[in-house]
Amino acid sequence: MRILVIEDDKEVASFIRNGLTQAGCNVDHAANGRDGLFLATTESYDALVVDRMLPGIDGLTVIRTLRASANTTPVLILSALGEVDDRVKGLKAGGDDYLVKPFAFSELLARLEALARRAKSGVDAPATVLKCADLEMDLLRREVRRTGKPIDLQPREFQLLEFLLRHVGQVVTRTMLLEGVWDYHFDPQTNVIDVHISRLRSKIDKGFERPLLHTVRGAGYRLDG
Repeated sequence: MRILVIEDDKEVASFIRNGLTQAGCNVDHAANGRDGLFLATTESYDALVVDRMLPGIDGLTVIRTLRASANTTPVLILSALGEVDDRVKGLKAGGDDYLVKPFAFSELLARLEALARRAKSGVDAPATVLKCADLEMDLLRREVRRTGKPIDLQPREFQLLEFLLRHVGQVVTRTMLLEGVWDYHFDPQTNVIDVHISRLRSKIDKGFERPLLHTVRGAGYRLDG
């Protein structure tokens, strides 16, 4: 593998570079965001290791710039910032994986190998945007839009729509919804599904010319454009 390491901490950079070299990788190093961005856009790499906090241009800006220019090289973000919000920001910026400092080199190498394998096999990362016609759900931002207009959903409505979007064009039964959305493995004998379907339909279909959420009598529901 050919790897670019963008890391300003000399000790960390040396640790990573030596380990990757011993593992048989060809490694380039940049000590700041500007040099890293230049190398990433002018050379070809199997994966990038990008520190989040960099002098000049920070790591997330480097990644956003690469993605804006259609550069799809897998990126492993390194950071001492390990809270959920921090990791989400890194993934939203275009990172493919996130490793918190301090870390074990064996884990870093395993993650890089997994990213490189996925890229070479042509297998995409799990979808973070689900669509049906002009309805779109962004799983990372927790946003739903139809024809670009935001739709405000309650948490359970969001879960219900996500389940339906993952089964676009298919008939989804009540049993499937009870298990997949409410985690019920029995019929509670309530109208909870009907109530939530009605609320969801009023939000995603009302005011739009073409309905997307259909009731299939005697079977269940189908989301279809």
